[in-house]
Formats: sequence, C-alpha cells, structure tokens
Amino acid sequence: LSGLLGKDKLPHQVLNAKQHAREAEIVAQAGRPTMITIATNMAGRGTDIVLGGSVEKQCELIEAIENLPPEEKKLRADKLRGEWQALHNQVVKAGGLHIIGTERHESRRIDNQLRGRSGRQGDPGSSRFYMSLEDPLLRIFAGDRINRIMVMLKMPEGEAIEHAMVTRSIESAQRKVEARNFDIRKQLLEYDDVANDQRKEIYAQRNEILDAKDVSALVTRLRAGVITDIFRQFVPEESVEEQWDMAGLETALKAELHLELPLRGWLEAEPELDDEGLLERITEKAIEAYQAKIPVGAEESFRQYERYVTLQVIDAHWREHLAALDHLRQGIHLRGYAQKNPKQEYKREAFELFGAMVEAVKLEVTKTLTAVEIRTREEVPQADDSQHVENIRLQHAEYEEAVVGDGNGDTAIAEAATKKKAQPIVRHTQKVGRNDPCPCGSGKKYKHCHGKLT
Repeated sequence: LSGLLGKDKLPHQVLNAKQHAREAEIVAQAGRPTMITIATNMAGRGTDIVLGGSVEKQCELIEAIENLPPEEKKLRADKLRGEWQALHNQVVKAGGLHIIGTERHESRRIDNQLRGRSGRQGDPGSSRFYMSLEDPLLRIFAGDRINRIMVMLKMPEGEAIEHAMVTRSIESAQRKVEARNFDIRKQLLEYDDVANDQRKEIYAQRNEILDAKDVSALVTRLRAGVITDIFRQFVPEESVEEQWDMAGLETALKAELHLELPLRGWLEAEPELDDEGLLERITEKAIEAYQAKIPVGAEESFRQYERYVTLQVIDAHWREHLAALDHLRQGIHLRGYAQKNPKQEYKREAFELFGAMVEAVKLEVTKTLTAVEIRTREEVPQADDSQHVENIRLQHAEYEEAVVGDGNGDTAIAEAATKKKAQPIVRHTQKVGRNDPCPCGSGKKYKHCHGKLT
C-alpha cells in the first residue's frame, strides 16, 4: 500500500513494527487534515485519533527535545494550541476521520473496533472495507457461492461488488469462524479444567508445607503409606498366612527402606499375630529407626531438611506430570476412531497419572529421607582430614618413586612431569577442505566421500 501511494506521490506515514519508536508521533499527527496513515492494525491499541491532531502529544514531543531552549518550547506549544481549533474545524467540515480496511477479520469484534476509530465522542467519521475473493475468509467459507453469482451475472474482473448479499455472506462466514474458534476454546478449557483441579490439590499440599515449620507428621503419614503399599504387595488383604511371602517382604523392606526385620521369627514366636498387627509393628520399627538416626540437638535442622526435600520432590514430579499431560493431550483425539469419547478418556487417564504421581512422591520422599546419613560436626572434620592426608601420601609416593627411579632427581621429576602432559595430535598428511576433491580419486567432494567417516 505504501508503494502504491508513493507512485501517486501521496505523502503518508507507515505505522508498523519498524516504526515503534515513532508510534506516539505518528498517532499524534494522524488526525491532521489530508494526513494519510497506514497501520498494521489499530484495533485494541487504546489510542484515540484526535481530529486536528493531538496537541498534548505534540507538546510532549516538543518538551522531549533536549537542545531546544525553554522559551522556544513554550512558543511552539502556544502556536500549536492556537492553530488546533482551525485544523479541527477543517477536518470536521471534510467529514472527519475516514477508515479504510483492506480485509475483514475472522472476528466481527475486531472489525467493529476498527470502525470505532472514527466517530469518537460525537465526532463525524466514516469507514469502508475492501475485500478480494482470494482473501482467506472468503476463499474458505464463501468463495464458491460468490463466484457462482459473478459467473451468472457475467461481471467483469475487477468490478466492485456492493450488493447487500455479499455483506451478508461475509458476516455469515465470520459467524462460522467465530463459532469454530469458540468450540476450540471451549474444548481447550474443558481439558485445562482437568489440570486445574489437580493443580489445586498439589498447590494446597504445597502451601501447607510452606506454611508449616515442622512437616514431621506429614513425613510420618507418607512413610506409613509407603510401608502399607509394600506390605500389601506380599501380604494381600483377607488372605491366609500360607499365602504370605515373608521372604520377599523382608527383601523389599531392606531394599526400599533399609529395614532388616526378622518377620518370619516374629510369626514363629507369636502364632496369633495377624496381618494388621504385623503391619503396625513394621511401621513402629520404621519410625523408631528413623528417629534414632537424628542426632540430639539437630532436630530443628533436620526438620528444615525434611521440608526442603518434600518440596523439591513435589515440584520435580509435578513438572513431569504436566509434561505427561501435554503429551497425552496431543494424541488423545485418536481415541475417537475407537468409538470412545476423547474427553472422558483424557479425564480417566489424567486421573490415573495423578494417582501414580502421588504414589511416586510418597515413595521418593520416604526413600530419600530414609537413606540420608547424618553426621555430627565432630565427625565431618575427621573425614575431611583423613582424605587430605591420603592425598598427601599419594603425592609423596609419586615424588619418591620419581627420585628413587633415577639417580638424578631433577631429571626424573622433569621426565615425570613431561609424561603427564597431553601430547598434541600431529597431522601427517595435508589438510583437505570439506568442499575440496576427495584424495581417493572418486571425483566427489571430500564431505560426501571419506569426509563422512570423520
């Protein structure tokens, strides 16, 4: 459009992404008489085009000039205010602001916003839209119908069509697009509601941890849940003792929670011990072992560590869960080919994924806190000092070996240092460029021949 106006020698301004620095100046001048402004899209920009030009914005631009004396700024501002009324009356007499749209948008709301740029606050104005049958809106939704009408009426190419039926066809096409977009947003919202419900549960749990200084009760509940899950894998509910797998349960408790318990010995010593009593005893032993490793006086620090670990595990698994939900949503529509409702399938599988995530959080928090080793301050320096002494011994041994191996100690040390240096790679052939002919004589470029091997 700017090129066409330039051919006709019509002065104009172009407002696009390249002119963002001059946007305020261009909009301020857009309401002046005979001013032509080409803009990408003025809908929803929140700028009023004042007939006659915006005096306030022009005065702000004058004030922003650094090298201009204050007296000159005041004179220019007063001159603009004096000329504005005459310019305003001239634009009003000419009919106000005229809007020309080069296409219709998918939403009628945006078209109405563009029309609303003129006729602001009682000012006169007009608008007109120009369309082509090759525009996406008409080509997809109404092109065939209008084409048939043009063929029947034998209208020449380039002839303007201003019949009301065309306007109705365009509005009908816009309604179809709006309905389609509404259905898409509605469907996305239904899918998002599933994640939002789960997000509320996770965030409620997370806020509870953040607000609490002591999460030991929560950790105890998680540990009890993990022990129950492990226990029921080997001791099903309402089962007889012959069906119990005590050896497998002992192995699982040792592997997952570092608990070595004589379960078979308990059952032999107490024949009346049932599964509920056995589960309760295992839970008590696990709590005792966990509390026993917390040093005296370090309870407060360990409670902070419990809180930190719990938050980190929840956050990590929640991020993985959101990624899994996105992956599930991408292909869930294919369930429709199996005569299944994709929304119901998504809700069902998302619920299963959420349950699996909660179980994974319980297990990881319990395993991490159970496996942690706590050392006192007296033990930490000893371990560091012993490691430092071991390093010194190794270095001394290398030095003595270098000196004893040769009578000349300096020469031996220099040779040992030279051996440790990485030797540079020496090229024995001439370097071949990627686009040079391959040296093998195949006639191909090096990158397409032996260069692939490197």
